[in-house]
Amino acid sequence: MIRFGQTCAEIAARPGKLEKVAVLASYLRTLDDAALPCAARYFTGNPFAARDERSLGIGWRTIVEAAKRAWDVPEGALAAAYREHGDLGASLGPFVRPAMDLALFSETLDPVTLYALFEQIAAASGKAAGRKREALCERILSACTDPVEATYVIKIMTGDLRIGLREGLIVDAIASAFECDAHAVRRAFMAAGDIGTVAVAARRGTLDAMRVAYGAPIGFMLATPVTYGSEYKDLQSGTWIAEEKFDGIRAQLHKTGTSVRLFSRTLNDITDSYPEVAEAAAQIPGDFMLDGEIVAQRGDRVLPFRYLQARLQRKTIDGGLLEEIPVAYMVFDILAAGDAFLIDEPLVVRREQLAGAIQSSGQVRIAPFTPLAEPPVAEELHALFDAARAAGHEGVMLKRTDSPYHPGRRGKWWLKLKRELSTLDVVVIAVEWGHGKRAKVLSDYTFAVRGHDGEPLAIGKAYSGLTDAEIAELTPWFLEHRTHQQRERARGSEIPVEPKIVLEVAFDIIQPSELHESGFSLRFPRIVRIRDDKPPSEIDTIDRVREIYEEMLEREGLG
Repeated sequence: MIRFGQTCAEIAARPGKLEKVAVLASYLRTLDDAALPCAARYFTGNPFAARDERSLGIGWRTIVEAAKRAWDVPEGALAAAYREHGDLGASLGPFVRPAMDLALFSETLDPVTLYALFEQIAAASGKAAGRKREALCERILSACTDPVEATYVIKIMTGDLRIGLREGLIVDAIASAFECDAHAVRRAFMAAGDIGTVAVAARRGTLDAMRVAYGAPIGFMLATPVTYGSEYKDLQSGTWIAEEKFDGIRAQLHKTGTSVRLFSRTLNDITDSYPEVAEAAAQIPGDFMLDGEIVAQRGDRVLPFRYLQARLQRKTIDGGLLEEIPVAYMVFDILAAGDAFLIDEPLVVRREQLAGAIQSSGQVRIAPFTPLAEPPVAEELHALFDAARAAGHEGVMLKRTDSPYHPGRRGKWWLKLKRELSTLDVVVIAVEWGHGKRAKVLSDYTFAVRGHDGEPLAIGKAYSGLTDAEIAELTPWFLEHRTHQQRERARGSEIPVEPKIVLEVAFDIIQPSELHESGFSLRFPRIVRIRDDKPPSEIDTIDRVREIYEEMLEREGLG
């Protein structure tokens, strides 16, 4: 794995996409058919294929304890390294040294050997599973002989590679390495759900033989926000349709035979949480892969998202909950039918295929759409938006009829028209290190409103809205104003700070929540600006939050 680590370090050091692709392609060419699929998967930052349900099931503590045993890592030195890097792999890697127990592992660690150990970790079960995972983790680290190797092996184990290598660049590198068409590689990957087998197929020239892998979720196509009341410049070309933007859970549905599986936007299996949807889909003839939204619905009325929250992440759903919070799956796209992969077809064709594949019935329903004028006019858009909000939806989706389905990408083919509910002036009470290019700055902020006694009451967390320059400027301030008093609900890497930085935060929905001390949470919070002009004593109060919430209920007819 030393060459793998060196390749990762070289890719991370190259600023240009073409340079990164060239470095990766050069490395992939050197691998045999046994090592190639393993290494290709590792470059996605995961030990297993995207379609593979297995996980390592090991946390940071397990890795740290294994490193201490393997390399005798001093506690204080590790803490200092983590403060510097904000990354476990980069923090632990430099401590590598010959294993304290040389009998643990004597052979060289390579992609195939590492994969076999990962499989053993994932397969560990029973009462002794934890100890077995810890022993295997120590065995892996003991086999590392180079700091760069150790750094990137740990990064794979934590699923946090962070070398600026997006999925699309891996596809391009495979195409370059084996002189294939990048579009053919990308399409095969979307169908198969395993970049490793696709890399081998690219080398052998058998990409056309790849078939749809039902049960392997693909990335969801994303929409770009468009501001209500703007000039709508992106709508001036092409033909568009409008769909109601449902206030629920985005879900991908895969059906083969009578087997049905549902996947969340994070590609987690959520089938057990919505058994009535799976049962209804199982009755529909044929094999298909659908994209849609799970919503709480009573009769013909879609209920606000807060009603659906009681169903989230529930592995066991009893009859009472099924009756109390019925759900429906609103389908708006079809990605595969039988052996046909449809993501390259235009939306208008996919919609026709969808209408031919299923019929609205019970808990599975085809979402309606409205053709728009060419070009759409503001009055038409605003009328559709107001009607959607009156029906309890978030807003309106606008989609070009010639749009292909781009998994995991956000572009101008799909737009989401939304309008902010309101804004609040809040104070930052805790911060966290960011991820990716923001790994070395404090960019994630937990914020609060003012309680009756002046105490800050947490109400949400925001990651977006400030510029890189603003975040970089705030980071040293937060580090200098950390507090030693831990918040009752502080988690993991949360760093409590003095409540002095005031932000204006916009949001779409406010809802009751047991997660925060305020008893409320904000959906889709975005930082509008830093309020240097306002002291913490003048931030919004919990009473103002309740006022906004009650006004929202009245507009929805639920007050």
